[in-house]
Order: sequence, then C-alpha cells, then structure tokens
Amino acid sequence: MVVALIIACEVGFWVLLALGLGARYLLKWRRTSVVLLLCEPVLELVLFAVTAYDLRNGAEPGWEHGLAALYIGYTVAYGHYTIRWLDGHAAHRLAGGPPPRKPPRHGLPRAAHEGRMWLRTVVGGAVSSALLLAAVWYVGDEGDASALEATQGAVLKVVGIHGLIALTYLVWPKKAPAGSAPKGRGELGEQPRRCD
Repeated sequence: MVVALIIACEVGFWVLLALGLGARYLLKWRRTSVVLLLCEPVLELVLFAVTAYDLRNGAEPGWEHGLAALYIGYTVAYGHYTIRWLDGHAAHRLAGGPPPRKPPRHGLPRAAHEGRMWLRTVVGGAVSSALLLAAVWYVGDEGDASALEATQGAVLKVVGIHGLIALTYLVWPKKAPAGSAPKGRGELGEQPRRCD
C-alpha cells in the first residue's frame, strides 16, 4: 500500500505541476495556478499520515516505509527548486519570458553552485533521517526496525558521496576556455521573477 501511495504522490506531483503551470501560462489564471502549486505539499502530508497509520496498525517496518521517508525528504529539499526551475522554462516557452539561467560551468561559481545543491541534499537527508528515527522510536522494541536503520545508513552514505562530489568542484575547478567571458552567478531558473 505504501509503495502504491509513493507512486501516486509522484504522479500527483507532476500532474499538479503541469496543471499549475498550464493554468498560469496558457489560461492566465494566476490565482488558480498558485492554489494548484500550493497543493503539492499536501501530497507529502498524506504520505506521512498513511505511513504512520500503517506502522501504527502493526505493519512490519520495511524498505517501503524507509522509501516513504526518503521521498518526503527529497521533496522537501528539491521540490521547490524543481518547481522554480520548471516555472522558468514554462515562462520562457509559453509566455515569452527570458531564458532561464544555466548553472555556472567553470571555476568557483560552479563550486558554489554544487555546494548549494549539496546543502539541499543535506536538508533532504536530515528530514529523511528525522522521519526514520521517529519511525524507529514509534515501532519501539516490539518490531524489527532493521530496515529503517539500514535506510538511515544509506541516507548518510548518499549525503557523504554527494558532499565528496561537490568538493571535487572546489579542489579541482574546471577552467573556462580561453577567451570566454565569465557569466553571471545564479542557479538554474533563479532570476528574479514573481510567482504569484
């Protein structure tokens, strides 16, 4: 049941996002688009509630409960970033807005961008770990929480590996080709833009 709900939440995320951006840029219904996009966090709340209910009703803690915590953590860390990124592309393609900025490709600006992305992964890992820890406490000594604890270990490994990858951009920065002008700072799609 939890796996099916995770899939439904992922599908719901993209459907709400498509409807929200379509309402904003094709139909010019800005308030409707805001309402649709604000429904995105409700999906995670539903997933959290159903996962807690499943554990409370005596379900054996398994990988699917860990996956639910990972999904919620990822969405908290990267959901808004993804929406802004796609909003920038939709504004460009559907409303004649400026093209979204691409991430820096060279030097310290690229290292800073990768560092910011790693911090998002840290936030997602912290949220996932907190949910997994709460689930382990919730199950207590009555159930086998080894799958949840293994997922906590996997979260720490992912955060560590991503941190090492981000660090390589600082230690061994990629040099810009000779004669190229430095580009402006900024993450993908992060130019100033009203979203209401």
